[in-house]
Order: sequence, then C-alpha cells, then structure tokens
Amino acid sequence: MSFISFSGADKDMTLDELEDALKSAIEVGARGHRYVYAELSSSGKVKQIRFDVGNEDE
Repeated sequence: MSFISFSGADKDMTLDELEDALKSAIEVGARGHRYVYAELSSSGKVKQIRFDVGNEDE
C-alpha cells in the first residue's frame, strides 16, 4: 500500500483544507473504492487524513 497524508495548517483541519486534500489525492491516483484514514483530536476534530493511493492495477 502507498499513502498520501495531509494535515491542517493549525492543529485541526478546516473544510477547505479537507477539500484541497481530496483534490490532491485524486490527482495523484487515489481511487474512489479505497479507504480513507483519519486521526481525530480528543474533541473529535480531524487532525490528519490519509488516502490509500495503492498501485495502479489494484
């Protein structure tokens, strides 16, 4: 597996940062059937998000 990761400029991600991360992941080959992984803060906010970009043939 191969991953691409994103985190917010501050401690937690904003919706705009999440949108940019999604667009970037798609541009580098993340596919819609792959899983998305997120690290949450203790208050439930998204701190970091990872996309499985895998291999082209998977």
